[in-house]
Amino acid sequence: MAIDLIEMGQAARKAAFELAQMSTTKKNELLMTMAQALVANTEVIITANQTDLKKAKEMPQNFVDRLTLDEARIKDMANGLKQIANLPDPIGNIDTGWTNQDGLKIVKRRVPLGVVGMIYEARPNVTVDAAGLCFKAGNAVILRGGKEALATNTKLAQVLQDVLQANGVDQNAIQLITETSHHVAEKFMQLNGYLDVLIPRGSARLIQTVVQKATVPVIETGAGNCHIYVDEKADLGMAEKIVVNAKCQRPSVCNAAETLLVHQAVAETFLPQVAQALAKYHVELRGDERTCEILGDAVPASERDWDTEYNDYILTVGVVDTLADAITHINAHNTKHSEAIVTDSYQNGQRFVDEVDASTVYINASTRFTDGFVFGFGAEIGISTQKLHARGPMGLEALTTTKYIVNGNGQIRQ
Repeated sequence: MAIDLIEMGQAARKAAFELAQMSTTKKNELLMTMAQALVANTEVIITANQTDLKKAKEMPQNFVDRLTLDEARIKDMANGLKQIANLPDPIGNIDTGWTNQDGLKIVKRRVPLGVVGMIYEARPNVTVDAAGLCFKAGNAVILRGGKEALATNTKLAQVLQDVLQANGVDQNAIQLITETSHHVAEKFMQLNGYLDVLIPRGSARLIQTVVQKATVPVIETGAGNCHIYVDEKADLGMAEKIVVNAKCQRPSVCNAAETLLVHQAVAETFLPQVAQALAKYHVELRGDERTCEILGDAVPASERDWDTEYNDYILTVGVVDTLADAITHINAHNTKHSEAIVTDSYQNGQRFVDEVDASTVYINASTRFTDGFVFGFGAEIGISTQKLHARGPMGLEALTTTKYIVNGNGQIRQ
């Protein structure tokens, strides 16, 4: 039977009204129950995931890694829900308040967005993270995952909906679109009047498709062409550990490093050192002319390489003359996600922070830390690479908006 997005939107609107009135205590209790239900249903979730994995045998390994669920990953999702439950509820918070010249008492209060749409690819954890964050922030959510994860996402959504239903809450607060055609996806992107915001999470191609075709408000997330710059005043031992971690700890994710820039003063020393360390992970290095002169086995980089998010054991490497050149290169090629400098110079670190245009900038740390869970948000709805209305890892507050409450005692405007 064909899916009716209008009916889903209407049901989500109704559920969103209920959630907006729900107490923090009840939301937290339900989130804890959802976490317990995920763990209790580990075997059936893994069975559903195996159905998806069997169909993904020919897919690249990094894709399969993102798709795969095991007991540990399900426990991590459950822990994410528990952490969300333990976070302060932003709903009802007062950002600021004042009395104006007319004696009106004005406060700016946090309220839910309403109905959030999520469109994403083969990352089943997004189903749980998005549902949990939206729920805590008082929003209904409509989820549309990729066809490759359909069985897994369907089971995860069912587990969460069963908890709502069993506790007398409208299960339409969490809905999953199970028809995965491009036609339905495009209609979803144009569900004006029902979706308050649409958040795509996945490849650059997916995000750009949503940006181009959506008629509802969109928050761009995810695409990560992240850089590590090793300064002339860097601790090279530290730099090696950071580069290896940022590239190799989990190369399939958006906060993995894709480009390494090295100051020419330390390039001849550092590049062979880091190349040897990366060779243990069989990382392919694609370098500019100076890199290839220093590393004889590096592959010459193409113009396209500097703009590529590999999500694989591939790293583009360049030698730069100055810090200013590194900053210029990063701002020309990055996706505004996460950028890092390794340096012992306070001044160089601060200049990098001030001048690099990205949602998250690091001094002497791996880009792999850009993550809502790591930042203490419980989980993340995505990592916004735009500037309105949220930027960087998006937690609970990013899923709220504001309402002005004005109290008077009979004032009229003259």
